Amino acid sequence: MELAIYVVDAFTKQQFKGNSAAVVPLSEWLQPEVMQSIAAENNLSETAFICPLSANQYEIRWFSPLTEIDFCGHATLAASFVIFQYLGGEGEIEFSTREVGSLFVKQHSDGRIEMSFPNQCPELVEQVPEALLAGLSVTPIQVLKNRQAYFAIVASEQEVRNLSYRSEQLKQLAPYDVVVSAKASATTTRYDFISRYFWPANGGDEDPVTGSVHAGLAPYWAKQLAKDELMAYQASARGGILYCRLSNDRVLVSGFAVLYLKGTVFI
Repeated sequence: MELAIYVVDAFTKQQFKGNSAAVVPLSEWLQPEVMQSIAAENNLSETAFICPLSANQYEIRWFSPLTEIDFCGHATLAASFVIFQYLGGEGEIEFSTREVGSLFVKQHSDGRIEMSFPNQCPELVEQVPEALLAGLSVTPIQVLKNRQAYFAIVASEQEVRNLSYRSEQLKQLAPYDVVVSAKASATTTRYDFISRYFWPANGGDEDPVTGSVHAGLAPYWAKQLAKDELMAYQASARGGILYCRLSNDRVLVSGFAVLYLKGTVFI
């Protein structure tokens, strides 16, 4: 069996920046253990598998090297890029998912791809887990949680950029990941807020750019900053830029993407 594979750098206009995802288009679903083996072999933060349901409608599943993931933004952006650029997609794409409902995607005239996610605004945590406090080098001023992650809000952008973490401690928070975020500094006028994302329980230590968690970060910071349109920066070593907008009960997260590799998987 031969399968096409694409590797796309998401949330960036530059190769070797943003977050890489593999995209494997299928005509019918493979066994989950085969998809997991492909994702482990790719060893990227995510491999997205897409299977057509009808014109411009696909089912999508995401696998990290360790496990199947409920929801992944950057691999959805990468899959959309492949559909628009190489599979003849036009207009609006609908992705059917197993855990988070339907995701709707469209491409702007400048090439930026906009994804419509369910609003996953986090809620305050009354009892902060010791593993979270022990796993971060800074003490949060506030901790929240949604279905995906703990949100550790810290006092400054510099604390986000400089923090260190202990994977063994954060792994104890499974199945939840951890995002650390702060309002961007006054000198960083281009961005509204900044973050870093850690997921040792589900995929790796630090994720370069995490689209899905912005379905929670954007509504949180929209309330704090009293604005519905925000620009976010994920301050990993690779870095990535995300454009966020609230629209009723949806969170619109968009970004650019660039192709790195196109090839064939032989199984």
